[in-house]
Amino acid sequence: MHTILVIDDSRFFRIANERILSKAGYHAVGAGDGEEALRIVGQTLPDVILLDMMLPKMGGPEVLQSLKKNPATAKIPVIVLTSLSQKNEGKLRQAGAFAFLEKGPLLDNPGLLLGTVERAINKDGNGRPREQLMQDSVPLR
Repeated sequence: MHTILVIDDSRFFRIANERILSKAGYHAVGAGDGEEALRIVGQTLPDVILLDMMLPKMGGPEVLQSLKKNPATAKIPVIVLTSLSQKNEGKLRQAGAFAFLEKGPLLDNPGLLLGTVERAINKDGNGRPREQLMQDSVPLR
């Protein structure tokens, strides 16, 4: 079962997305701020991260930067969730985001979220199929 970390300070939005993911067969874990999220990532190494940009304690851009700097978490696909306009999409993708979704349409269209999560699970953080990543990786001894 794939683990998806949902990072959002909106309890309503976080729980709604966790339920959508759980009903689809994923193990959904929630975090309400950036610091809590990084602790959870260190403990669980989720398969995909849903990251709100506006977070208390440590903002979404800082969380994304921290994840992409750490070799243990750099390949985890991060799907950015935001209420802001898509003018930031290019900048966020350049920072390492796998995908960018506006929050508004997600609750009305759970298939949008689930489809993006499924694509993220089937690709590594650089857009290569996971099978290729496994072939390219060096075995641990």
